[in-house]
Amino acid sequence: MLGSTHGTFTTGLRARVVACGEAPPVVVHGVTAAPGDLDVSGRPLHAPVPDLDRFFRPESVAVIGASDAEGRPNTGITRQLLAWAERVGARLVPVHPTRTTVFGIDCVPSVGALAEPVDLAVLLVADPLPVIEELAGTKVKFAVAFASGFAETGEAGAAAQERLAAAVRRSGLRLLGPNTNLNAFERFRDDLEGPAVALITQSGHQGRPVFTLQELGVRLSHWAPTGNEADLETADFLSYFAGRPEVGAIACYVEGLKDGRSFLLAADRAARQGVPVVAVKVGRTETGARTAASHTGKLAGADRVVDAAMRQYGVIRVDGLDQLQDTSALLARARRPLADGVVVYSISGGTGAHFADLATAAGLELPTLGRAKQDELHQWIPEYLNVANPVDNGGHPVGDWRGRKIIDAILADPSVGVLVCPITGPFPPMSDKLAQDLVDAAEATDKLVCVVWGSPVGTEAAYRETLLGSSRVATFRTFSNCIGAVKAYLDHHRFTAAYRSPFDEAPRTPSPSLRKAQALMRPGRRLSEHAAKQLLRAYGIRVPREQLVTSAAAAVRAAGLVGYPVVMKASGAQLAHKTELGLVKTGLTSASQIRDTYRELTDIARYESVDLDGILVCQMVGRGVEMVVGVTHDELFGPTVTVGLGGVLVEVLNDTAVRVPPFGEREARSMLDELRGRALLDGVRGAPPADVDALVEVVLRVQRMALELDGDLAELDINPLMVLPRGQGAVALDALAVCR
Repeated sequence: MLGSTHGTFTTGLRARVVACGEAPPVVVHGVTAAPGDLDVSGRPLHAPVPDLDRFFRPESVAVIGASDAEGRPNTGITRQLLAWAERVGARLVPVHPTRTTVFGIDCVPSVGALAEPVDLAVLLVADPLPVIEELAGTKVKFAVAFASGFAETGEAGAAAQERLAAAVRRSGLRLLGPNTNLNAFERFRDDLEGPAVALITQSGHQGRPVFTLQELGVRLSHWAPTGNEADLETADFLSYFAGRPEVGAIACYVEGLKDGRSFLLAADRAARQGVPVVAVKVGRTETGARTAASHTGKLAGADRVVDAAMRQYGVIRVDGLDQLQDTSALLARARRPLADGVVVYSISGGTGAHFADLATAAGLELPTLGRAKQDELHQWIPEYLNVANPVDNGGHPVGDWRGRKIIDAILADPSVGVLVCPITGPFPPMSDKLAQDLVDAAEATDKLVCVVWGSPVGTEAAYRETLLGSSRVATFRTFSNCIGAVKAYLDHHRFTAAYRSPFDEAPRTPSPSLRKAQALMRPGRRLSEHAAKQLLRAYGIRVPREQLVTSAAAAVRAAGLVGYPVVMKASGAQLAHKTELGLVKTGLTSASQIRDTYRELTDIARYESVDLDGILVCQMVGRGVEMVVGVTHDELFGPTVTVGLGGVLVEVLNDTAVRVPPFGEREARSMLDELRGRALLDGVRGAPPADVDALVEVVLRVQRMALELDGDLAELDINPLMVLPRGQGAVALDALAVCR
């Protein structure tokens, strides 16, 4: 379908290419990666997975700064750690320079006095740096630093945190914190069964709603409060949790990411394992991003890029903590869907219609039940009521034997994967019977049964005992949270069923285009249009026939070679917007026009004090759909690729889609499907369909360029890219490139 070079240009990894030979092995968190597991610049293609078993289940714990003096903050922390150590079966060793015992346990005076290696050191000190340096001589595997006053406080704090991180790297241990808390050592209920939710938060308080799910019967297995992430980061825990057999879903509260690439590798590992990741990522607004930075000292990242990156790797982004808890709980416990269809079942036509409207608007599929199924339902539901979907039972069948028959009949339909029953308020005894029937039916089926309990009270027995007492029914308090969670559930399983990791297809060696492209780069400078088009040519992207000339006579000769009619443009490194200055002339058809235009363009350039490298005489390209394809550099994720409607529309409508490399053809096509103006590519008002395959090929080639030239290319803007009618290709009419 695409060109023969498609396989060369579809995927790759963000990296600065330092050599075209085989990349050397690297060590990440103590793990050496083999050459076959590295990208073109020698960076790993798979997430390093730290062995955190001894962090969460240590055999021995040293508490540096332990205390039992009443009224001291360290005393409360020591007491909590003692209780936690007893629960996980760990031996606790207090460390204090002046105490002989703490809570009746023999105390050692210093880290150096520890008689044997310990798995975990908890630092109850204001300055953890000296202790980390002491620990470097021991075989401690992990440490936790609660102290604040680091990157969250500004430049001086950031410098202190870097010194701490450097000490950690030298020591060989792994550090949680600084600016973290005791959430990892909470008491988790051990009487709950089924797949669990693992929790990662940068703010301990923001994780409380998810932790409290245990009181509603949802199992929680771990809580990682990452704090400032001087060493261990969200990505480390994400990778670890994705491989834990008891973890059914991972819930994250993220204020900022330490490293975008590490996060993508970890999300890729979770996607490979089929483990859903649900995340609140703050920083959608400038105010939110600024606040997040002051809290944890992390980069919030351009939100549009963060959003795109999460979607690419199947991370389900939600906005509220209530959505985080509801969605992660559903995804942890629900079995794989047998069908995508959702049926709304209610005792009120109004309730069913309201829910169906919202569900359909959110993109859920509400299939119309077949005639045979409707006839079956009308055995128990009056004929005048609608049972096509939503199903309205009219109320009375709920109170007797017919209620369960109706539910079972709906669930038996092969087009139905999810049954949702909104109960807007309690009406005993009917609501009690309905809740019990739904629970009993859920126990007897592999399909998902959801209930929305709309009562604001929440103390009713039907809710507290019957619904929350079931591990098979997913219970919500609002329509919107139910709809969002069900959509996330269906989307997640569709995504993982089709998931193919782009890192598996990433090239291990640079393309032949790289050497040609590197010869064109000018560090710290913007390239002229002519030079930028040469860069595109190096990567096989089609540009018009053109010649760069420096005299009127040469322009006339060039027009004859290019072929009339022609376009003439001024070309210079300073020129970003030529049209506004009158430095572009189109539709020239004679030698006299060429000579006159040459003089006009050079006169304007002199008047505007613009340095030119010459005048471009270009082929006129037929009409098509004007698009823009570009590359920008994101602080977190490196190069990003954008595609959208081009010409002036890119500035007026900003109708664009963005992705983080690497990605393949399917992702490139999904970018086009996101555009509001997508219909233009299909042909409107008699226009022929555009060559979408050629457009996709350009996007993939630009991606490869961005990956290989990441260290050299700061920005690329192809605008317009003229996408011609189907089968005729796409031509880059103008280009801007800025070197790093």
